[in-house]
Amino acid sequence: MKIVFIGATGMLGKPVAQQLIAEGHELTLLGRNENKLKELFPLATIIQGDIFDKSSLIKAFAGQDAVYMNLSVGQSSKEKDPQPEREGIENILAVAKETTIRRIACISSLVHLYQGMNGYNWWAFRIKQDAVKRIKNSGIPYTLFYPSTFMETFPYQMMQGKKIAAMGRSLMPMWFIAADDYAKQVARSFTILKDESREYNVQGPGPYTFEEATKVFIANYQKAKLSVLRMPLGLAKFIGSFNQKLNYVWHICEALNKYPEKFESQQTWDELGKPTIRLADFAKNL
Repeated sequence: MKIVFIGATGMLGKPVAQQLIAEGHELTLLGRNENKLKELFPLATIIQGDIFDKSSLIKAFAGQDAVYMNLSVGQSSKEKDPQPEREGIENILAVAKETTIRRIACISSLVHLYQGMNGYNWWAFRIKQDAVKRIKNSGIPYTLFYPSTFMETFPYQMMQGKKIAAMGRSLMPMWFIAADDYAKQVARSFTILKDESREYNVQGPGPYTFEEATKVFIANYQKAKLSVLRMPLGLAKFIGSFNQKLNYVWHICEALNKYPEKFESQQTWDELGKPTIRLADFAKNL
């Protein structure tokens, strides 16, 4: 397929884009940093632009079959700032309806479903919920992915030097998924789906609490001897009232620690393939 890919340079976008290219899809990558995109993806078509600029979307979408979106709320952003999953998706859907796009695919999350539980109410999760509704109501066939926690969270977000920064303690297990396994499932979805819409929960082969997963990661990480740096959730919440980025991290950790995740990915495994990468092997191979 001819796929416009939005958000290809990040921790989760890069492996998906690489997998789609490897499986023969023609990718057009839309982004602000043209040089970085060309360096990472020399075989893809690059269009410099922005999802807040409809003219660049019109240029990117011309003659394309599908759009894959890897969007998120910026950790330092505020609710009233232009948001990729709000104004950005509004623009994307508007332009998609005017062009040849016949499928919208988007990564969301499982943990955003914690919104409304135990009195939890966060504007960033409201934006995610509204984004899902907009896509479903667009009239365009869609594929929505709801991943559990990614294994890449440890080396790329939690690791601070030789420390694993942890916040609070998780009450529920999570089915950690590797981005490479997720990428294969995304690519498979573009192969098998025709005109139908699908929602896929994305979970890995085994459940861990964050504490259990941290022990596994530390025990198998080969590059350095790691230890845990733990911050009480209450302290993070207090500091977050003065620091926007920490406020974001506190909200995410509060939801991750308490969301009652259960295994719900059998259909995903049956249709898109069962994940094979286990956390211990992921840590060893970094």
